[in-house]
Amino acid sequence: QVQLVESGGGLVQAGGSLRLSCAASGRTFRRYAMGWFRQSPGKEREFVAAISQSDGGTYYSDSAKGRFTISRDNAKNTVYLQMNSLKPEDTAVYYCAAGGLPARQKALYDYWGQGTQVTVSS
Repeated sequence: QVQLVESGGGLVQAGGSLRLSCAASGRTFRRYAMGWFRQSPGKEREFVAAISQSDGGTYYSDSAKGRFTISRDNAKNTVYLQMNSLKPEDTAVYYCAAGGLPARQKALYDYWGQGTQVTVSS
């Protein structure tokens, strides 16, 4: 069992930056691929970024590529999402997830956090 707790969300102006953190419980964090997803009102939860367990391979949605960076610190059981050049359309609740593969499909993740709100004003 893995428990995930996100933090770092908030209100930021367009063009600004935020860094989200996701702290995981347990000693098995390094065994899991980690992903970030987001969901805005009336929309499906969508993939943002993912990182593999060991070699740190990273994957991004087209909207995140070039602006967001996912990273992990296995010693701290934490995964991060650095978000730069934020746009109003990035406004959403951001969720981290743990699973066996750094997948784009949310169904492949086993554990989810409660989410953190990111609001980007224009």
